[in-house]
Amino acid sequence: MPSRRAPKVGELFATLPEQYAAIARALRATIRTNAPRLTETVKWNNPFWVGARDVLCLQCYPDHVNLGVMRGAELARDYPRIEGTGKSMRHVKVASATDARSRAIARIVRAAERLDRLDL
Repeated sequence: MPSRRAPKVGELFATLPEQYAAIARALRATIRTNAPRLTETVKWNNPFWVGARDVLCLQCYPDHVNLGVMRGAELARDYPRIEGTGKSMRHVKVASATDARSRAIARIVRAAERLDRLDL
C-alpha cells in the first residue's frame, strides 16, 4: 500500500517563501484530517491527494497557494469559494494558514472526498 504521506511534498513546501509554505502546510493538515483515506503523492511537481481518482491538489506559486478541486465544477454551485471556469477542475484561493484551517475549506475537502467515493 502506498504511503499516505509523500516525503517529496515537504521538499516542495521548503522551496516556497515561509508565508506560503505555512499556508501549504496548513492545507495539508486540513486535507489529512478531513479526507484521511486519500493518498498523498506528487504529480506534475504539485502535491496531490488521490482516491479512486485525483481528488485534490495544491498549486504552489511563488506568491500564493490554491487548493485545486479536481471535480470542482460539480461542487461550485454549493460551495461559492470554488472559483474558475474549467470544465472539471476548479480552485479555491487560500489567503492564510488560518483560512486553510477554516471550516469552509474543511467542508470543501470533505465534499470532494465524498464525490470521489461515489466512483468506488
